[in-house]
Amino acid sequence: MKKILVLPKTEKPAKIYLYFISIVGWMFVFLQAFQLDSLWDPWIFGLLIVFMAICELYPMPVWKGYTSISFPIVFSLYVVFGFSSAMITYALVIFIVNIVDRRPLRISFFNPAQLVISFAISAVLAEKLQPLFVTSTHGILMNLSELFILSILFYFFNNLLVDLVLLLRPQPYPFRVWKQKLFSEFNSGIISFVYSGLFLILGSQNRGEIDVFSFFFFFSPLVGLSLLSSVIVRLKTERNRLKALFSLTSTLNKMLPTKDWVDALKYSFHELIDVEGILLWTAENGKWNVSYHKGRVYPNHDLQREMAQLFESMKKPIIIKDSKKENIPVKQCFDSDLRSFVFAPLVIDSETIGVIVVARSRTKSFNHGEVQSILTLANQLAVTIKTKVLISEKEKRTLLEERNRIARDIHDGIAQTLAGALMKLETAQRKWEKSPEESQHMVFDSIEKLRGSLKQVRQSIYALQPNPTERLGLQSAIKHKIRVFEQETGLEFTFEERGKTEVISSMVEKILFETFQESVQNIVKHAKASKVEILLSYQKETIILKIKDNGVGFSLLEAMLKAQKEPHFGILQMNDAAERIGSSLQIDSKPGKGTEIILTVPKMGIEGGVDFDQSHVGG
Repeated sequence: MKKILVLPKTEKPAKIYLYFISIVGWMFVFLQAFQLDSLWDPWIFGLLIVFMAICELYPMPVWKGYTSISFPIVFSLYVVFGFSSAMITYALVIFIVNIVDRRPLRISFFNPAQLVISFAISAVLAEKLQPLFVTSTHGILMNLSELFILSILFYFFNNLLVDLVLLLRPQPYPFRVWKQKLFSEFNSGIISFVYSGLFLILGSQNRGEIDVFSFFFFFSPLVGLSLLSSVIVRLKTERNRLKALFSLTSTLNKMLPTKDWVDALKYSFHELIDVEGILLWTAENGKWNVSYHKGRVYPNHDLQREMAQLFESMKKPIIIKDSKKENIPVKQCFDSDLRSFVFAPLVIDSETIGVIVVARSRTKSFNHGEVQSILTLANQLAVTIKTKVLISEKEKRTLLEERNRIARDIHDGIAQTLAGALMKLETAQRKWEKSPEESQHMVFDSIEKLRGSLKQVRQSIYALQPNPTERLGLQSAIKHKIRVFEQETGLEFTFEERGKTEVISSMVEKILFETFQESVQNIVKHAKASKVEILLSYQKETIILKIKDNGVGFSLLEAMLKAQKEPHFGILQMNDAAERIGSSLQIDSKPGKGTEIILTVPKMGIEGGVDFDQSHVGG
């Protein structure tokens, strides 16, 4: 079967198109300079220029572009001062605004050029098409019909020229985005036509001299609408960015105990900021590895030693506005068409433990707010990775302590018992002929001790086996054990779950389950109860496990004194286990009034729950 090679799109066709439109547009503007008319009122002219600049400086943002409502002002310049003055002014104002906004130079030349071309073509066609649609000789009706045609054609050509750029560029331009942009431009077109129509209607009436104050009060609402809509949209954008950042960091915290914590980036990062390439390097045991990647990147490249040293020494972010003019680290890991980069180090305790890099194909495309969001995310990732390491080390220490405890139990208990039983059996063997009764007593005593040792061996084996929560999960393990208890004891159990189940570490699940299991075993042995109630509640800041029975109860002081003599898992051991995960164990019992055991586990630290106004993770 013959394979078809699909070549990737490049920036070259889009660049050629941009240069072509820019040259044509600015040549047209240059020619208009030879046809300028004299300005009859420089104050009105200056006021309209200021208003146009404000409308362009504060446009309504849309996807990968902006839409302004400066058309009525351009139309007023066209009507009052002539076509040439309007075109030259329009082009220069747009160019200066683009420079002030620090947009790439080719975009700064293209934007005014395509707007002037769109307006010029629309004005010529509107003048020729108007008689074909409206035959009335009424002046205002003719002017309004020409304005209507001019508005439709201007927005059509304007969007057409911009759409061609977006289609020629290598980045995808989906239909839903085009529809969203078209809807925004449609709203802008309606406002522009209504305002321009009011200008024609009021200007055709004999209301005396029209001075600069008339223009000021007429266009002030339009400029105010532009300012207000721009501020509202920018505030919404910042709010959405904060919500996305909070959602992403919350997801990271909740997934912290799991191996798939980095998947939070996969599902939530695009909501925070739109990029075309992202790489996350993290340092493990002195070696830098790619923990996450997405987009137009090549993560398989090995990180050379000098690059690793650069990452280790990176304490402040590196922002690259144009990769063609600036050297970028690990350039081989990114597509050649990516131009803007932000390198954000993950620093904690003056140690760089990772670097997150995001990239876009447009130069100077990361604004201040986006950079701050990336740096905030980098700080959160640093805390997440460090906390992950600390949790892992804590669990390793806990497992080591548990193994050491089992070893001590075997050495102090089973080994001593076996040694004593062996000595007694050897003594019984020697005395069998002389003192059979004494030998028989030694054999029976040894058998009892061996049975006890066998029980301890089974308990140790059970302790070394994988915890049921690792195989089934906490809730399923509790339900399974309840069924076993019901079959073996005949007790009536009720199990209630409250709140939304959340991801917690395996160590916390293990201690919760063992606390439940030991509590029920104590109920079975001592409480003489007929009913047991189990509650597992996921609350906002804590996880609560409650075990309640209707048995005979007990004196807590006597139980604590007895627990000190027990070598195995009892009240003291339950309390020690709770302290290892920063939890509290509460036992409420009185003789004749049953027993209630409550284990309260704070979410902070064991699954990373953090309030919105907190900037750290506690243990």
